[in-house]
Amino acid sequence: MPDALSPRHLAQRVAQIAALVIVAVLLLATLPGLSEVRDRFSDARGGWVAAALLLEVGSIVSFVVVFRGVFCVRMPWGFSAQVGLSEQAANVLLPAGGAGGLALGAWALNRAGMSSGHIARRTVAFFLITSSTNFIVAVLAGIGLLTGILPGEATFALAAVPAGLAVLTISIVLLLPRVLPAGSGADGKVRRAAATVAEGVRDAGALVRSGRPSVIGGAAGYLAFDMAALFAAFHAFGHAPAAGDFLLAYVIGQLGGLVPLPGGVGGTDGGLVAALALYGTPLASATAAVLAYRAFQLGLPALTGTVAFGRLRHTLSRDTRAAAGCEPLAAPLRQPAAAPVAQHVAA
Repeated sequence: MPDALSPRHLAQRVAQIAALVIVAVLLLATLPGLSEVRDRFSDARGGWVAAALLLEVGSIVSFVVVFRGVFCVRMPWGFSAQVGLSEQAANVLLPAGGAGGLALGAWALNRAGMSSGHIARRTVAFFLITSSTNFIVAVLAGIGLLTGILPGEATFALAAVPAGLAVLTISIVLLLPRVLPAGSGADGKVRRAAATVAEGVRDAGALVRSGRPSVIGGAAGYLAFDMAALFAAFHAFGHAPAAGDFLLAYVIGQLGGLVPLPGGVGGTDGGLVAALALYGTPLASATAAVLAYRAFQLGLPALTGTVAFGRLRHTLSRDTRAAAGCEPLAAPLRQPAAAPVAQHVAA
């Protein structure tokens, strides 16, 4: 087991996050400039708070669904849930900008008998599929604002620039298999890494084209339920911003989670509040909604994932072949024949 995933290190991360939360609560309760935010919390609507909680549960479940759909639909649901929930806890507890969860998943799947090549390719595919939804939302929201289909007050630049950058990013990713070094002149490690990334991009495309419900629905649900949780939090403490402004502010603000802090505490929160304010949301409303939403977004995965990680370690101590049934279908994608593509996607 990686040292970063040992109980001692995870306990330290829990203590760090708890300390950050305590400091944030003390600042919120004492700083004179935050009285309006405190008023928002005192007037909270309980029904909407409960809705935000349930919607965040939906996002967590969707993560497990897309995880199983991408890596192997032959994995038992119980084992898939243990790994998926543990990944989400690692993303909260480890200061690695989301890489901690991918590393934990790779370790667990390898211990469970899945081939390293399949894990590497599908980890790339999984990251791309779950991340691409944010960029697709940025494109659609930008177009919706520019054409007037979606309501919002964003200027032309605030709508066009994020959408344009999202299109550029998607295009670059799709071109990776063509531009990554693959010739004999490249360093051996670089060539192998480039080949893995290229195969992962192809796998992601094949999985999406297959229309598998667990992949498409799981990835969409993972983002949609999370966005809806924040939207419900706004209704709990006031009124939500216009749909177009909200969608763009959400996807831009989430970039703060790339800052290597445990759970993105500070990075994601600050990024969301700043992005929402940039798109015209009153600062007090944005702060109250984001803080409540982040309490659920961090707390639920940390609690459920910690329990799941304990179960996962127990499972792997008894059964090191939980994912071995995926191995016959783990051959890399080969082109141009159509039959191997269909066989590969079935993994």
